[in-house]
Amino acid sequence: MENLIFSLNATVPVFLMMVLGYFFRRIGWIDEVFASKMNKFVFMVPLPVLVFEDLATVAFDEVWNLRFVLFCFAVTVLSITIATVISCLWKDKSIQGEFIQVSYRSSAALLGIAFIQNIYGNAGLAPLMIIGSVPLYNIMAVVVLSLFKPGQSGLSHEVIMKTLKGIVTNPIIIAIVAGLAWSAFKIPMPHILEKTVSSVGAVASPMGLMAMGASFDLKKASAKVKPAMTAAFIKLVGFVAVFLPVAVSLGFRREELVAILVMLGSATTVSCYVMARNMGHEGVLSSSVIMLTTMFSAFTLTMWLFVLKSFSLV
Repeated sequence: MENLIFSLNATVPVFLMMVLGYFFRRIGWIDEVFASKMNKFVFMVPLPVLVFEDLATVAFDEVWNLRFVLFCFAVTVLSITIATVISCLWKDKSIQGEFIQVSYRSSAALLGIAFIQNIYGNAGLAPLMIIGSVPLYNIMAVVVLSLFKPGQSGLSHEVIMKTLKGIVTNPIIIAIVAGLAWSAFKIPMPHILEKTVSSVGAVASPMGLMAMGASFDLKKASAKVKPAMTAAFIKLVGFVAVFLPVAVSLGFRREELVAILVMLGSATTVSCYVMARNMGHEGVLSSSVIMLTTMFSAFTLTMWLFVLKSFSLV
């Protein structure tokens, strides 16, 4: 019951922020233009700052476990590959990029540390899970959304160069490089700078969630129920059912397993919608999957934790 209450406390406020944005749109306080500008601002400033903070503040040398990091990296690669293969089944190719991204990309950084702290009293191996998965999450999101952009025909030289330019100049990619370099060179962060970075990064989730809710179109979403339900199932159940037994067989236990569970089975991150909209995609499928996974992740994560606890693995 305690885990269920914690999970609900972690996910319900996120869902309510989206509902709040939708409500503000309905009563006219947020219009389509304002919601679009909010999305762009989150993509350009708070979201990259949040990614930078996650990576720059992790002391990798103190908690380094190469075997665990490589496992997280390999599972992320396989998850992206599986999602890409499944995306080819849809006749509507305009949703392919969004489907791939929302199927594999978790709220690992935000939820991971909080979840493990709640169970074990410290961050455990969440920082290593972040370094093994989150940079790849973001880099591949840029690649996928660039390659599968609606209306794009084939991979001409012009498309490839435009994609590469988009990856290099993407604010998220720049933030990842800067964060990793900051941590690797152990650059001190003065309290004033740390507070400023933390405050700016904190804006990303609430503003992004409200903008997403304000942009949500119920009629368009209803037309994409099947791919949305499929992606949500893959995200919350499919990948966990496939890869968690592998992690157990390899000897991962306690904090390691919880971190892997969060990486595989937590709700789709709101940044999926922000990035999709700002890279030429409609965003309807992304917002639908985020809402579905946010609603149901409290129950599925609790179920998986119960299973692991029953076998004395956590």
